[in-house]
Amino acid sequence: MAKLDIVNLKGEKVKDLKLNDDVFNTEVNEVVLKKAIDLQLASLRQGTSKTKTRSEVSGGGRKPYKQKGTGNARQGSIRAPHYRGGGVAFGVAPRSYTFKMNKKERVLALRSALTLKAKEKALVVVESLELESLKTKDLKAMLKDMKLEGKILFVASSDAEKLYMASRNLGNTLVILNEELNVYDLINADVVVMDEEAMKKIEEALN
Repeated sequence: MAKLDIVNLKGEKVKDLKLNDDVFNTEVNEVVLKKAIDLQLASLRQGTSKTKTRSEVSGGGRKPYKQKGTGNARQGSIRAPHYRGGGVAFGVAPRSYTFKMNKKERVLALRSALTLKAKEKALVVVESLELESLKTKDLKAMLKDMKLEGKILFVASSDAEKLYMASRNLGNTLVILNEELNVYDLINADVVVMDEEAMKKIEEALN
């Protein structure tokens, strides 16, 4: 069972934390990991693309010319797909891009993502994410004290309002609650910072 340091917001070690091997030291399943990311990105697609078929294009109600005697191929409407301004054959229509993923796969994907972060030493656990102020400069000072760089994902166990307000102006930080934890945000972050209580709740949910 691996150990991780629990630090305060100044980056000073407070105590040790034993990681649950079932959650943070599992076999990484890259196939399920990719499927979870694809599912999340697909759910963000609007799926509102639309083209008109020949029945939806205005005009073309009259037969353009008589059936026989013109030397041309017979035509029933000038809104057929081969005409300029005609409808589109087999065009796109509004649809949902989401697909199903069972619960076991979702859990395995989260375990795999957390294991990757633990192995990369990109997982930081703090006593609490409650800040004394909601000023962005104070948050920047905290990140400097903790030597955190790149894209940072904060996972809080409760409504960390001050942390959220302080991080709004920073493009490299994201604050979520532990029940909102997802594979895409985990993989997309360079460093994951969560408080001790959030860590316990995540282990209970994924164990």
